[in-house]
Amino acid sequence: MHLNIDPSMPIASQIEFEDFLQVDIRVGEILDVTDFPEARNPSYKLRIDFGEGVGIKNSSAQITHHYEKNDLLGKRVLAVVNFPKKQIGKFMSEVLVLGLSDSDHKIVLMQPDKDVPNGARLI
Repeated sequence: MHLNIDPSMPIASQIEFEDFLQVDIRVGEILDVTDFPEARNPSYKLRIDFGEGVGIKNSSAQITHHYEKNDLLGKRVLAVVNFPKKQIGKFMSEVLVLGLSDSDHKIVLMQPDKDVPNGARLI
């Protein structure tokens, strides 16, 4: 899926609050990071702990520009946990890690600035 990440684009069409509530965004802690050389774009494979309600999930993330593997261990991230799984090569990505595009179109991770438990839901 390709998204237009140009910050000058107009705001998206309005949605109802109930539509927003259908997107389940949770905080998780990165437990493991490995290279993903089979990916089309430079990526890492992540194992993320979302706590007892969601569990440990896998994700592929194109975040190699700003982050080294060791810097990601223990980092808290936000992810959509209720999208369908996506097969990427031989890897099954179970959640979509959220980030913002910098001026060079490289992804910067979204993360909480205070301590919240793994699995806390964005509300």
